[in-house]
Amino acid sequence: MPYELSVERGGTLRVSSTSRMGGPERGRARRLYLQARLNRWAGRPARAEELCRRALGLRDYGRAYWLLAELQLRGESYLRVLSKVHEHVRPATYIEIGVAAGDSFALVRPETRAIGIDPKPRLRVRPGPLQQVFAQTSDEYFASHDPIAQLGGRRVRMAFIDGVHLFEYALRDFIHLEALADPDALIFVHDCYPLDERTSSREQRTAFWSGDVWRLIGLLKRHRPDLSIQTIAAPPTGLGLIRRLDPHSRVLSERLPELIEEGLAMEFGSIASAKPRALNLVPSDWSGLRTLLGA
Repeated sequence: MPYELSVERGGTLRVSSTSRMGGPERGRARRLYLQARLNRWAGRPARAEELCRRALGLRDYGRAYWLLAELQLRGESYLRVLSKVHEHVRPATYIEIGVAAGDSFALVRPETRAIGIDPKPRLRVRPGPLQQVFAQTSDEYFASHDPIAQLGGRRVRMAFIDGVHLFEYALRDFIHLEALADPDALIFVHDCYPLDERTSSREQRTAFWSGDVWRLIGLLKRHRPDLSIQTIAAPPTGLGLIRRLDPHSRVLSERLPELIEEGLAMEFGSIASAKPRALNLVPSDWSGLRTLLGA
């Protein structure tokens, strides 16, 4: 589709279509997205973000969401961060919930004893001899297995939660994993930094979707001040990091129904204007993260 480039007053880059192909909303959204890309390239991130939001106001436009994610979370991707953590920490044991196609599970080092959990795993890379994948939901797995025995009698040193993108599932997964973990283990949680209210809803209405996992960060900050909680600014949807664990804590498990109800009552509007502070956002910068991991 042909486009013309022009410069508006104030230096804003503008794209205009010279074709009338496609629906009017789709065409307008695409033009706004292309303008956003150009303004980002020209060093105008605030203007680029505004144009992305205007495009998204017209329709669900995945490319605009991905660009918005890169504008809000300006660091290395969550997979790149996890890869560096595996290389740096070299955990003896690892559990991953939500294996899917295996992109993150494939980052596990050959010498790490690892368990992957997913009701419908679609691995592209065959697991190593010390790695097992269980085709179950996480609730089913924890109810029917002894993870420590399957990890050679060792407690969990690192874990990654990326299963159902709903708060109560992530909360239950965290409770299970903390009880199995060493106090100085690392638990990572994907999808902790929603871009907007639409993509953070419990019902998926957009192709780009993080669900309401962000509520886990808010709830843990309220009820577990003993934990160290950060959200790494890793696109596309943030990467939670929870440290200083207490495997003996029953604060969450003994009040689970009540806490789920409290978490579900949290409104996106309560964090919308101050997401970085509300979700403890830290840069996705390896030098800083390496220091954090050693703290």
